[in-house]
Amino acid sequence: MIKNSNPNGRRSFIRKTSLATIGISIIPRHVMGKGFIAPSDKLNIAVIGAGGKGYSDMMNVWNNGTSNIAAICDVDWNRAANAFTQFPKAKQFKDYRKLLEDMNEIDAVTVSTPDHTHAVITLAAMQLNKDVYVQKPLTHNIHEARVLTEAANKYQIVTQMGNQGASGKGVQTMIDWFDSGIIGTVNQVDVWTNRPVWPQGIKTPTDKPSILDNLDWDTWVGPAKWVDYHPLYHPFKWRGWWNFGTGALGDMGCHLMDPPYRVLGLGYPTEVESSVGSIFTQDWTPDYYPESCPPSSRTQLKFEATEKNLSFVKLNWTDGGLRPFHPDLIPADHPIGDDDSSNGVIMIGEKGIMTCGTYGRKPKIYLNSGELILAENKETKEDNKLPENGHHMQWVEACKAGFGSEAHKALTSSFDFAGPLTESILMGNLAIRSYNLREETNNNRFVYPGRKKLLWDGANMKITNFEAANQFVRRKYREGWTLGI
Repeated sequence: MIKNSNPNGRRSFIRKTSLATIGISIIPRHVMGKGFIAPSDKLNIAVIGAGGKGYSDMMNVWNNGTSNIAAICDVDWNRAANAFTQFPKAKQFKDYRKLLEDMNEIDAVTVSTPDHTHAVITLAAMQLNKDVYVQKPLTHNIHEARVLTEAANKYQIVTQMGNQGASGKGVQTMIDWFDSGIIGTVNQVDVWTNRPVWPQGIKTPTDKPSILDNLDWDTWVGPAKWVDYHPLYHPFKWRGWWNFGTGALGDMGCHLMDPPYRVLGLGYPTEVESSVGSIFTQDWTPDYYPESCPPSSRTQLKFEATEKNLSFVKLNWTDGGLRPFHPDLIPADHPIGDDDSSNGVIMIGEKGIMTCGTYGRKPKIYLNSGELILAENKETKEDNKLPENGHHMQWVEACKAGFGSEAHKALTSSFDFAGPLTESILMGNLAIRSYNLREETNNNRFVYPGRKKLLWDGANMKITNFEAANQFVRRKYREGWTLGI
């Protein structure tokens, strides 16, 4: 494990140091020009994963110079080229382990890598007292999510998961509506997405194309089972492979399940059941490729009643273009969820239905009385002029203020919330992956015990009525890799 030679770090300096108290002359800020920020007020941030979403995460935490991008790490320097150009003074790395060894002056880290490396990178940074911003889903499996949640409190780290809709006005509007009792108790939630928009339900490639220049494939594979490089894995298409990604549910669940999870105050699910779509061969035999996420799936999670919602809740998830049927209470010519109904959330209550699109946008209520309630535009727009609802900058300010500060407590996706949310979402993936597990009976017939309702002991992270399903709670890391606990 990498040791931290300075457990207090610059964050303590940023929070506590007052140059005036030690007799150093201070030039008034207005003399330095409008918007000037002293270097001592800036957070030193290391970016791990700088292509695609990693680039936008980098730009959002930088925020026109209010933070300092001190280091950029990416295993693929082709994908990181724009980041290197944008910040030529930032130190460049291919291996996050080297970055963490060499850059003790780093205060905080963004992690925008494929799902399978989130946990090992994030925990290593937290153990060095670095605050962390991690893209959704928080982790690749349930056990990793539990470990990171507990580590954030143990090491007193300021954390945030990158489901930016959680900081939006739309989600807060839905919370306010529900808390006022407008739709009453909810016992059914429907959530759906048009993902995947990448290949899924396909054969594992067997050809071996030449590896890309400037790509460290061994580090890219990281703790996952070794496979040779293939463009069906990198870039982006890794989402459709269980070895690296978490499928459509992992990709969009943290965005779409966040509003009902937050509004209803849900905890760990107690039951889960899934079914998956198949691609058929010419003789009508379903093709099943266990390494590839399915082309479509349906999952139901059951949650117990909470202090906020005095009823159990059955949450129905569908992906692959499948969506719930149009509720009678919503006029037939109205979209459900997004404007094109491709993604969305429906919460069915005693007195009416509350619905929203991706990121909690455009919340609406359809009451049993026939009344339609729309959020005023000012309540749901991003009016702080910061991208992605200011989700990144809220984390930056909380890092400066410190663990336990009011700014920290105000974060919408710190790991104490994002961890259990991620566990619930990955619970659905456990059921999806268990669906085609089969056992041979005494009369040489196969049964599929995974094709039933699975009972979940959340506290102990265990399926209690089908032992084989528990193989998906955690993964065995490739030799040479460890979670570091």
